[in-house]
Amino acid sequence: MSDAKTEILEKIRRALGPRAESRAAECAAVARQYRQSAELSRAALLDLLEQRLRDYGAGVSRIALADLPAAIARASHARGKTRLLIPAALPSEWLPGSLEFVPAEPAGYDVLDRSDGALTACAAAIAATGSIVLGHSAAEGRRALTLVPDYHLCIVFADQVVETVPEAMRLMHAAGAALMTTIAGPSATADIEMTRVQGVHGPRTLDVILVES
Repeated sequence: MSDAKTEILEKIRRALGPRAESRAAECAAVARQYRQSAELSRAALLDLLEQRLRDYGAGVSRIALADLPAAIARASHARGKTRLLIPAALPSEWLPGSLEFVPAEPAGYDVLDRSDGALTACAAAIAATGSIVLGHSAAEGRRALTLVPDYHLCIVFADQVVETVPEAMRLMHAAGAALMTTIAGPSATADIEMTRVQGVHGPRTLDVILVES
């Protein structure tokens, strides 16, 4: 969390005084009947995540770790992409030689907008909702990297997949994530005259590579 944000939150806590502690106790006492842990097997979790992602219009491929560079190349070439932006700490061993990769950190919004797309890791994935969770670590990149380009290719490992939203929130809290973005398929809206339009609030096309082993 940034120093400025920490300072602002601390001022709010001081201003609230005892009321903040009282509200925290009241919140803790609220009955939460919803399910907070997984019931499915690992195989069933991965099947459910794939089904949800496909329902939302995302492309999904399931591979072994050794096939990751080839899978990235296949997914990119299938979409006509040859030059992808990548975050600073994306593992170099993932990257196939048949594509060009450009560091995303110094890129301005105009460069992001003109790019073929972005390749990133993720922090978690939620099978029940078909959501990809980004904590914007050095391997996931800043938020603009996954919102401005028209194409997002995201790598998800099997051990990052949980079943429920509460599980994912606990993981993000334990990781100390100050900023979080959730993605459920390609960006789409039907706010204007009830006409579905993709690519309004983020990438028009999402591909997910699910690494099973």
